[in-house]
Amino acid sequence: MSEPEPRPSPSSIELLVDSDAEAAVRAEWEALAALGMSSLARHTSATNRPHLTLLARVDLADLDLAPAAFAELAPMPLTLGAPVLFGAGDRRVLARSVVPTADLLALHAAVHRAAGTGADAPHTAPGEWTPHVTLARRLRLADLPAALDLLGGDITAEVVSVRRWDPATATATMVGAFRP
Repeated sequence: MSEPEPRPSPSSIELLVDSDAEAAVRAEWEALAALGMSSLARHTSATNRPHLTLLARVDLADLDLAPAAFAELAPMPLTLGAPVLFGAGDRRVLARSVVPTADLLALHAAVHRAAGTGADAPHTAPGEWTPHVTLARRLRLADLPAALDLLGGDITAEVVSVRRWDPATATATMVGAFRP
């Protein structure tokens, strides 16, 4: 019996936050790791940055994101809010919710229009999108109370740039920046 082929990882279009917000999220990653919990701090690749995924799709063609008009926007304010859990079983993804704003929802819709129809990851699809910034993957439910105690209040952030993540080449390419 042959082993099933691994599922390809989706490419994604992601929003990056300002340096202060990035430092605040990284501090939460480090606090989780310091107590031996699952944390994105353990992923030491230079491309591992706190981000908000707008679109994730296995067959993501090159996009002309000019219609998304992010280059004409001032840095978009965001609030990284209450913790949220994804998944099932005794291990979960722990993330900070991102409070949706009209501008954020409009940008999400514009990126999806530019991409056209496709097999979006459900957590990024229009009508199903759950905006979030991941803190830990595979967090044990038994560690959840201690993990929640480590998290501070809301994090005020600004979106400053947009990148494309390509897991096949393990590269992140900047595709735009918000005007200063």
